[in-house]
This record gives sequence, structure tokens and C-alpha cells, in this order.
Amino acid sequence: VQLQASGGGSVQAGGSLRLSCAVSGINFRLHEAAWYRQVPGNQRELVAQISSSHDTTYAESVKGRFTISRDNVRRAVYLQMNSLKPEDTAIYYCNTIRAGTPFFGRGTLVTVSS
Repeated sequence: VQLQASGGGSVQAGGSLRLSCAVSGINFRLHEAAWYRQVPGNQRELVAQISSSHDTTYAESVKGRFTISRDNVRRAVYLQMNSLKPEDTAIYYCNTIRAGTPFFGRGTLVTVSS
């Protein structure tokens, strides 16, 4: 299983970014996908999750600002991030699970300046 995240960058507070993740090596439409983030020195935290049936869940800190979506034809998962805050600064990782084993791709850095 391979996951390739892209779309990170530097923005000012209040700005927007859209992260993308290409997934290969699995029958993507059958599996849930998620975005996590991690600040160096802290634990990785779940940001948003989308099931195979497109049900979504969000961390309280991003509800109303972030939107997770998926495209099963393109085998991709996205994270639209609006109204970004400095505390959203982190490395963002996309994730999927196969047979109970989680897989993470290399992260993409998001930096939000005040």
C-alpha cells in the first residue's frame, strides 16, 4: 500500500489549502481513509476520517473549517482546509487501513503564520 500526500505549504491565518493523497496498492473504494497531523514532539492526532460509504468524522478543533472527501475513481482522498489558524501548523499524513493494519504516507507540511 502506498499513499502520496501533496498540497502543503505556507499560508497566513484565515487562508485555505487543499491537501490531496493518492492511494495505490489496495481496492481503495472498500477502505476508510483519514488525515492525521503531528507537531514535532507531540502525538499524531486524527483530523478527519471518511468511510467507504462517505460517512465523515472530524476532530472538534477543525469542525466547520475542514472538509474531507474522496474520489474512488481517482483513488484519492482530499482535505479542504479553510479559515486556517496558526495552531493548524503541523505535518499532515494521509492514512488508510487494510486488514486491520494502518498505512501512512509521507507527510506534507502545513505552516500557518499569524
